Amino acid sequence: MATSGVGEDKYRKFLYGEGERDTKWRFGSPPNYDAVNKLFEEGRTKVWPPGSLEEKVQNLVKTWEMEMFNKTCFDDYKSVDLKNYTFSLNGMKPVTLEEKRKLGGGYNTFLQTTLPEKFRVYNPAEETVDSSHVAFTTAFPRGFALEVLQVYSGPPVIVYKFRHWGYMEGPFKGHAATGEVVELHGMSIFEVDEHMKVVKVEFFMDRGELLGGLMKGASLDGSAAEAAPACPFLTGTG
Repeated sequence: MATSGVGEDKYRKFLYGEGERDTKWRFGSPPNYDAVNKLFEEGRTKVWPPGSLEEKVQNLVKTWEMEMFNKTCFDDYKSVDLKNYTFSLNGMKPVTLEEKRKLGGGYNTFLQTTLPEKFRVYNPAEETVDSSHVAFTTAFPRGFALEVLQVYSGPPVIVYKFRHWGYMEGPFKGHAATGEVVELHGMSIFEVDEHMKVVKVEFFMDRGELLGGLMKGASLDGSAAEAAPACPFLTGTG
């Protein structure tokens, strides 16, 4: 997650340069990751050696995530195989890029759920890519950093463990900021072709770990926020 602006980025490709001259950016210009890069460097648990498999995987994932969140035209994606790419979450049916667009993109893609609507503290079916962006950038003004914790296999099938985290310094869905670190852990599989373009992505994670942390703060109507910890579905597979 990033704010708009221009600058160099040492963790992500396909942000600047001749090849991005005509790129259509969601917020009108290339995103600036300075704040979230600082958060990452201050809070990461490991520093991977330059040129290591772990560093390459981490940069690939950050680049892929940047394109998925910030480029509005599929033809501008350079990290994925446009014809064959699919994404799936927690064993759900894989979706193509076009189907991903219909889901709303951004955080909505990662927060898909089969829960009945009355139990959805965050309902991706009701959110747009813009409303979800506002919700999470408000909650995490310094960004939501990504760290690859371990890589189990290299290309063409990359299996890795990750951690996402940020400081909840703004409100979220009617709940006050806590100032605490909110984390999300999971596993992912990236299949890449001979050109290191991503062909298939699978994520396995519990969205309740993220949403539970975001719902801990007091309700902004003045009542205590007890619903999130008490709800049994928040610690399920979502």
